[in-house]
Amino acid sequence: MTSANAKFSIIILAAGQGSRMKSDVPKVLHEIGGKPLLEHVINTANTLVPQQIYVVYGHGGSKVKDRLVHLPVQWVEQAQQLGTGHAVEQAIRLIPNDHIVMVLYGDVPLVSEITLRALAAASVTALGVVTCEVAVPFGYGRIVRNAQGRVLQVVEEKDATDEQRAIREINVGIIAAPAGLLRAWLAALDNKNANGEYYLTDVIAKAVAQSIEVKTITAATLYEILGVNTKAQLAELEREYQWLQAQKLMAQGVTLRDPRRIDIRGEVRVGKDVVIDVNVVLEGRVELGDRTYIAPNNLLRDVVVANDVNIKPNCVIEEARIGAGCEIGPFARIRPATVLDEKVHIGNFVELKKTEVGPRSKINHLSYVGDTTIGSGVNVGAGSITCNYDGANKFRTIIGDNAFIGSDTKLIAPVEIGAGATIGAGSTITHNAPANELTLSRVKQVTVKGWKRPVKNKPE
Repeated sequence: MTSANAKFSIIILAAGQGSRMKSDVPKVLHEIGGKPLLEHVINTANTLVPQQIYVVYGHGGSKVKDRLVHLPVQWVEQAQQLGTGHAVEQAIRLIPNDHIVMVLYGDVPLVSEITLRALAAASVTALGVVTCEVAVPFGYGRIVRNAQGRVLQVVEEKDATDEQRAIREINVGIIAAPAGLLRAWLAALDNKNANGEYYLTDVIAKAVAQSIEVKTITAATLYEILGVNTKAQLAELEREYQWLQAQKLMAQGVTLRDPRRIDIRGEVRVGKDVVIDVNVVLEGRVELGDRTYIAPNNLLRDVVVANDVNIKPNCVIEEARIGAGCEIGPFARIRPATVLDEKVHIGNFVELKKTEVGPRSKINHLSYVGDTTIGSGVNVGAGSITCNYDGANKFRTIIGDNAFIGSDTKLIAPVEIGAGATIGAGSTITHNAPANELTLSRVKQVTVKGWKRPVKNKPE
């Protein structure tokens, strides 16, 4: 990707403690958009198709490795945290001299593929450095240039003069260079600075001293080069990340009632004319068919939604498939392994779990239906439930096509309701109900004459 024959490796620094996060969770495992900061960086790095990605870990290393074991990286331990230069040195010993090496940071999650590709292209025979001009450069290393505009060095905030602190071009810390050159520069670093650390940024002065060109790449946006050191910064980048996801959805034709009030925590695929109202959270893999409408305050996680579905307010839908023309909610909960066929109605305060519902069936009010297969054209009345759990095991209920389940019915699984059967309201069904017949179970209605309601005792 850097040139026709260049080989390419990436080092990601993820060893910092992150003490300002005030958390037992390693900094790089704090999340944006439902993924750890480090995972965002690794995913972007993978788009460059390097020969290898090396992650340098230290603080909380086992936690970091265990959480991200599924990612294709090689882990390198930095047992002592002696600075960024020292961290890179731990990994570069594994990289051949003929590679181009790029250094990224596990707590800078929004760095873009566009910026990194430009950096890689600039560093085949030079030292490439990502910079950015900011209005308030406090805390960042400053890019010091000569009168001709050539880069001379990077000076850290603590080591800068007043004149240097006035410079607004900052060093982002992301660099790329031929491995052989970078290895030699790292070996020549010293820790004679305010922090007593080996700064990676000092390699810039080493390159200048050897007349190696330093090429700067300007980051497209400030947010892509911002790191996370506090919970406030984490929240700031979360909002920026969500704004970027909202822009992607709108570019695909989605109508967002308020783009600042949606949270994307995974991958979303959309059809045409999708409308999403405020305070919707989409997690995992979500597919939304044509003309899907999602009302306010809904959570969808790992859901496939077909065309013309109306999801009313305040629903939770997880690991389910929703057929075309369905109406769901308000206040419905659809739990994993549930499949709704076309034009199913699931109403308010209905909960489904491991249930298949056939076309045009309705469960409209205050019901729990679990471990159940429901045919087409079925009506489940208000307050009806399937009693699928005996305290140790789960059992299945089967309801045939066009059955009618009266309100406040309890179906004690395992049980089968035949096609066209009617179950009288208030029944408790413990045996199979035959097709096309009325089945009910009720205690004989009795009136107790002269009975009086209890009254409160008068105080003594």
